[in-house]
Amino acid sequence: MKKTIHTFLPALLLCCSLHAQEKTPSSILNGYDAIVAKLLFIDHGSPNSIDNLNITNGLEIEYIRSFNRFVNLGIPLKVGVANVEGDLNNRNIVSIDAVLQLQYQMKENTLFIPYIFGGGGIAFESGAGSNIQIPLGMGLNIKVGKNSFLNFQGEYRISQTENRNNLQGGLGFMHRFWKVDSDKDGIADGQDKCPDVPGPADLNGCPDRDGDGIADINDKCPDEAGGQATLGCPDRDGDGITDSDDPCPDLAGEFKGCPDTDNDGLADNVDLCPNDKGTLEMDGCPDSDGDGIADRFDECPEEKGTLERLGCPEKDTDGDGIPDEVDRCPNLAGIPETMGCPDRDGDGVVDADDRCPDVAGPYTGCPDTDGDGLMDADDSCPTEVGPTTNKGCPELEEEAKDILELAMRAVQFETGRATLKQESFSVLNQIISVLRQYPGYKLVISGHTDNVGDGNTNQILSEERARSCYQYLMSKGINSNRMSYVGYGESVPVSDNTTPQGRFLNRRVEFELYIE
Repeated sequence: MKKTIHTFLPALLLCCSLHAQEKTPSSILNGYDAIVAKLLFIDHGSPNSIDNLNITNGLEIEYIRSFNRFVNLGIPLKVGVANVEGDLNNRNIVSIDAVLQLQYQMKENTLFIPYIFGGGGIAFESGAGSNIQIPLGMGLNIKVGKNSFLNFQGEYRISQTENRNNLQGGLGFMHRFWKVDSDKDGIADGQDKCPDVPGPADLNGCPDRDGDGIADINDKCPDEAGGQATLGCPDRDGDGITDSDDPCPDLAGEFKGCPDTDNDGLADNVDLCPNDKGTLEMDGCPDSDGDGIADRFDECPEEKGTLERLGCPEKDTDGDGIPDEVDRCPNLAGIPETMGCPDRDGDGVVDADDRCPDVAGPYTGCPDTDGDGLMDADDSCPTEVGPTTNKGCPELEEEAKDILELAMRAVQFETGRATLKQESFSVLNQIISVLRQYPGYKLVISGHTDNVGDGNTNQILSEERARSCYQYLMSKGINSNRMSYVGYGESVPVSDNTTPQGRFLNRRVEFELYIE
């Protein structure tokens, strides 16, 4: 084994010295192939805590494929001898791995290139079969020539077989080989999308005859400079449509390359009125009165007419079929029964005189739905019987008034807070019942405090307490449109704030029903 090593090292030194004189390609950081040959030092004793096992030697040949300046794939083949427990004679071993190297090389002429690696492999041992091993380690390449490097490497190999974990140190040389660059553009054929025609690196080695930054193989117009949006073809007006397909090559537009000045959906080149917004039916010309005759041919462009009258109508301004001379409302479409005036609800009272133009009724055009003698237009509760003195709404019963009065004292909150106490819910539920009994009424909730503490704080507290009641009622299904709340702070006392009883009375929330 030692004789083999002594023969191998001089030859390896000579090979690397010769290759060190070769010229390095300009694409050094774009990937390469390399061969590494090294002498191995193998230790099976230390990692397995076994004494009296000598370090043995081996040889390694490794193929490396570099993908970029940071990542390499290595395939090392190793041949050597192993000094293992229980065997007086060293055993021959052969292994092959696949490892991923992560290296640090920021510049082309970096002198020291450290790396780490890891992977998996299989080792064959004479007389003992094979075992799976996981190599982990680090190394250093030191540049000694254009393409040659001294290589130092250490690795720890984890084996699935007992007492086969081992340490390996390596010393050798690495030489890089570059792929063919057929078109001599500095980009290896494997990475050159146009390997037979020279081109710049930023276009992956492909030529660009018109210099528009788009490679000829992707350029629909390789002899005319263009942009990316038009696949390399010229577009003078920059509207995204190539000049050869653009009927308006010098005017940007979104309608097959032509503009639409009047924004009527018809391109100027086919628009008979390109500066006046029109319709497709009128070939882009306006028809203001919608009679199907373009304004430029219509002698009455603001009045709907017929083709026989060159766009002019009979004199019926509101178009209700009643001539203006007998139409009481010539500017408002109506019906014959009301002499041309509108009557939307058909109760015989024209809308102009009808207080309820959308609901038929006998009282100046209004109904009295609840029959309480007050027409719906004046009745705040049109579906509930009530006296006219109360805007047509039923008057509140004493029981309802008592509930509102009770609520002013019974609704209670946590001290200094707007949180309702549990005992407040029952009285609030009674207010809900009153609101449901009198759907025509609305409710205003007023919060008040005593004068203890800061005035601004009291104002905010009064508003928040009123809002808490408002939110509780709303959560129980009362429409928010029927309610409002306000806080008065300490500004509206009902008793003397100098006594505890007076302050208690001033701390209240009032509930008031009213009719709009």
